[in-house]
Amino acid sequence: MELRELECLLVLGEELHFGRTGDRLGISQGRVSQLVRSLERQVGGRLFDRTSRSVRPTPLGERLLDEVRPAYTALHCAFDNARAAARGITGELRVGFLTGTAREGVVEAAGIFEARHPDCTVTFVEIPMADPFGALRRGEVEAVVTLLPVAEPDLVVGPSFAKEQQAVALAARHPAARRSRLHAEDLADLPVLDIDGPAPAYWREHMSPTATPDGRPIPRGPAVSGLQEALITIAAGRGGLVFCIPTGRLFARSDITYVPVDGLPDSLLGLVWRRGETSPRLRAFADLMSARF
Repeated sequence: MELRELECLLVLGEELHFGRTGDRLGISQGRVSQLVRSLERQVGGRLFDRTSRSVRPTPLGERLLDEVRPAYTALHCAFDNARAAARGITGELRVGFLTGTAREGVVEAAGIFEARHPDCTVTFVEIPMADPFGALRRGEVEAVVTLLPVAEPDLVVGPSFAKEQQAVALAARHPAARRSRLHAEDLADLPVLDIDGPAPAYWREHMSPTATPDGRPIPRGPAVSGLQEALITIAAGRGGLVFCIPTGRLFARSDITYVPVDGLPDSLLGLVWRRGETSPRLRAFADLMSARF
């Protein structure tokens, strides 16, 4: 029995689709069928029921999946632990996160990373939106999860993820808050809060655009430096700010409404680190993020 056959069994048990299983494993759909048939010959029974519309494990297949999965995971963990020890993946990996970017997927990835590398701990550090790169440049964190784009010559942009539509946060009593959707051109009719530096102007533009796609100027509201300050200022009716829709859900409150905005670039997050300063633990974490997202 080959490990590739067991890997195929487990992936097919998750995907329940020969084509998607082949895509995940980097092999053809026909090769997936060959590997499954080989396992079935070795076991002596059918592991999956296939029709033109569905793929389902048989009772025998379900039992084999339940028994193989923990053993396969333990085997991979043993090799990961050995590789980690050989590569020096130990100590503490400090990852900064812009408020609102610590999504479930990022936290889940950190848990998987720690399980694979038990001698290394991931610590998250909150980063102010007025200074998304300061802690990174000062060496207080090894990487940051932040909004893209990032175009800093001393920083490297690694894996990107969490592409989402944007919404504008408005005071619930604002007339535009009663609308189900807005267009980017509508932002020319309401003030948008400024974001204090030292965040680069191009980066601030993503949450606090100064002009619509057609070039109409967007009125300026007060400047804010942190998310909580921004939320209070928005609730007071002093202006709006652009957030991705999941961040709006995360910071839901009765005096603020998040209205989806068509015509703006989607929000996108990325893992960013200092150029030329990639430790083995950071490389391993970035590889994991790339594989998951």
